[in-house]
Amino acid sequence: MIILGTCCLSLLIVSMDATIVNVAIPAIRRDLNASVSGLQWVIDIYTLVLASLLLLSGAMADRIGRRRIFQIGLTVFALGSLLCSLSTSVEMLIAARFVQAIGGSMLNPVAMSIITQVFTGRAERARAVGIWGAVVGISMALGPMVGGVLIDLLDWKAVFWINLPICAAAVVLAAIFVPESKSSTVRRLDPIGQALGIVFMAALVSGLIEGPNMGWGDPRSLAIFAVAIIGLVGFIRHERRHASPFIDLRFFRSVPFATATVIGILAFAAYGGFLFLMSNYLQNVRGYSAIHTGVIYLPIAVGTLIFSPISGRLVGKYGTRPSLIVSGLLLAVASILLTTFTPTTPVWQLIITFGLFGVGFGLVNAPITTSAVSGMPRDRAGAASAVASTSRQLGVSLGVAISGSIAGAAVTASDGSFTDAVQPLWWVTTGLALAITALGIMSTTAWAKNTVEKTAFLFTPTEPKDPAHV
Repeated sequence: MIILGTCCLSLLIVSMDATIVNVAIPAIRRDLNASVSGLQWVIDIYTLVLASLLLLSGAMADRIGRRRIFQIGLTVFALGSLLCSLSTSVEMLIAARFVQAIGGSMLNPVAMSIITQVFTGRAERARAVGIWGAVVGISMALGPMVGGVLIDLLDWKAVFWINLPICAAAVVLAAIFVPESKSSTVRRLDPIGQALGIVFMAALVSGLIEGPNMGWGDPRSLAIFAVAIIGLVGFIRHERRHASPFIDLRFFRSVPFATATVIGILAFAAYGGFLFLMSNYLQNVRGYSAIHTGVIYLPIAVGTLIFSPISGRLVGKYGTRPSLIVSGLLLAVASILLTTFTPTTPVWQLIITFGLFGVGFGLVNAPITTSAVSGMPRDRAGAASAVASTSRQLGVSLGVAISGSIAGAAVTASDGSFTDAVQPLWWVTTGLALAITALGIMSTTAWAKNTVEKTAFLFTPTEPKDPAHV
């Protein structure tokens, strides 16, 4: 359990940092005189680099040692956090977040590989993966609440200071308790696939962030989106032909795996956009302090804390369908309620809406992780989980980018114009939530389950025939 706890510490700081900064956005804007696009990049450079490097870091860990890469990642993450706290401009903060994300990319997939190597029994492995999935939701929900307390008591830079002692503790625990391990079958690296994947994601997010400033019809905007399309097409063509691809596209023949990837993007896009804009609503429109904002976020944290482990148990007993259906419906209801918000919405309505959002978000994480690794051979579980983690980070990046594209004016609003500007976004998140419910049903049909067995068969080594019987 110490090993599982050490791995979960790394997950805690990486996932929490994807959301904790959102509460600091108003303070960062004032202190560093940041533009809307600059604020979006503070969030998105972190999640985008994580999404881009997760799989590469996992492959490197298989080659040179999982514990070694894990400890390097913790050290780089701590260094990036320190640089963030020393930033004197938004450009410096973005660069420091880039460093921080490089370290973060070495943590989650490597920690999952460590878990799958240590917990070999089916039951204990399922329990460990369930705890792992729950920590994702719990840490992302705790981020805004912890951030609010630190900002009011100390400074917005304190949201980065908290990482330093956690990283130090994890490095020591890993050195003492985590055994070193490498993959018995080291796969070749795929730098071209890696580069094409980064080009696609970076261009897509860049287009969504910079599009409103340049104009959607501006040749520069169109060129950025053209690069994204070229990157995606090139990535798929290259990966299908590569002997050891960056992302094995055969994973997506499993309908539960493919839908888990899409659900991860949808759920975390809704969550990323929600956090990015609601911190501004609570602090600039409602006039709440950072710590008061963190308290208002408490229903999200409580809902996630309670229902993430419940979802894990439900998934173990009844499969992923109930959790995904209820999650999508609750997120949809919460999004519809958000469209009714005004500068004077009663606090009890805020609490109910945030609570529904937290429960819905808490229910979705365990089925994403379970669907991603179910049916996969043990030596492929880490890669499959890394794809699911990538989808989460890409989802947050897209959510923040889309929120700025649809409701960028709301970031600087401090009156009733905020609720008018942001209302279209909540209808978009309603659609995303309903799509989660639909995919939850589709991914648990008999047809979908049959694709899991067929996909697993693709990764089963072919037994050589006995020459005596040929």
